[in-house]
Amino acid sequence: MGTYEKGRVERGVGYVKGNFLAGLDLPEFAALNPALRLWLESVANVRLHRETHRRPVDLWREEQAHLQAVNPRPFDVGRVLTLRANRQFRVSFEGNRYSVPARFAGSQVTVKVYPDRLCVYHGEELIARHGRSFERHRDIEDPDHPKALLAQRRHARDAHVLKRFLALSPLAAKYHAGLLERRGNAISHVRKIVALAEIHGDDPVLRAMTDALAFEAFSSEYIAHLIEARERKLPEASPLLLMRRQDALDLELPPADLSAYANLTGDDNGND
Repeated sequence: MGTYEKGRVERGVGYVKGNFLAGLDLPEFAALNPALRLWLESVANVRLHRETHRRPVDLWREEQAHLQAVNPRPFDVGRVLTLRANRQFRVSFEGNRYSVPARFAGSQVTVKVYPDRLCVYHGEELIARHGRSFERHRDIEDPDHPKALLAQRRHARDAHVLKRFLALSPLAAKYHAGLLERRGNAISHVRKIVALAEIHGDDPVLRAMTDALAFEAFSSEYIAHLIEARERKLPEASPLLLMRRQDALDLELPPADLSAYANLTGDDNGND
C-alpha cells in the first residue's frame, strides 16, 4: 500500500466509526454483523460518494462483471520438512512423536506442518494426518496404523503353532483338515491342543487325537477330556477295619454252593 493510499483507507475507517459505531453500545459480534449489513444497504452504499460522485452500490454492479472466480486450490502455506520414520513407525516434531502406517517404518517421508495439523506424505501419497500438539513429549498414534503389524505378528505366531501341531504325528494333518471343515476357529483349537502337548507330553495327546479321529470328534475340548479321563486314577480299595473282635462274629455270609463237589463224586443225589 502506497503512502497516498493510506489516508484514503483510514478515511474509510473513520467514516464507519463516525456513522455506524458512533454512540453504539457494542453487543456480541454475532449480533453486530446483521446490523452492519443493514447499515451498508440502507446508508453507506446508497449515498453519493464524495470522490467518485457516484453511489457505491452502482459501482459494485459494474465491477461484478469483471471479477474472476477465486482459485479453488488455495496456496499451500504448510512448512515442508523431510524426516525419517523410526522403527516404531513414528516421526518426531517439536518434542512429540506422530505415527505413520507400520509399513513405512524406516522410510523417508515428507511432513507438511500447518498451524493446526501435520500431514505426512510418502512420495505423493498422504499416509498420515494428525492434529498438531503444542505440548511436549506426547506420543500421538492413529489406531489404524499398527493394525497391519499386529496382524502380521499374529499370523507369524499362528504359523509357528501350526508347525508345532503338525509335527506331533502324520495324523495331525488329517485332524487339522477336520478342524478346518467342522470348526470356524480352527487355529484356536490348534493352539489349545499344542498347549495340552506342552503340559501332558506328546504321547497322551497323540493317543487322544487317534481316538478322536476314529469318532470324527474334532475339538480341543474333546482331546482334553480324553486325556483327563485317562489320567484320572481311581482310589485303591482300603482293608475293612473292624473295631472289635465281636464284630467279626456278626458278619452274615451267604451259604456255600456245594453242587460242584457232588459232581466230583459222581453222586447226582448228593449222597455219601
